[in-house]
Amino acid sequence: MSKRLELVFENEMGGNVTLSLDNPIYPANAAAVSSAMDTIVAQNAFVSSGGDIVAKKSARIVDRTVEDIEI
Repeated sequence: MSKRLELVFENEMGGNVTLSLDNPIYPANAAAVSSAMDTIVAQNAFVSSGGDIVAKKSARIVDRTVEDIEI
């Protein structure tokens, strides 16, 4: 099982930009995640094919289970 933190932003063209971080601290601190996302937007830390990141949209923890099959 692995967890991933996905931060979803909006770019200038209105598209979604998702930044993924593996193995986040769990449970996530909502205030810290929101503050980090505000900083990313304010500092224009990333650029996407649709232009600058202009707003935060959402954040989520994705939990994925992988089960190997013996063949």
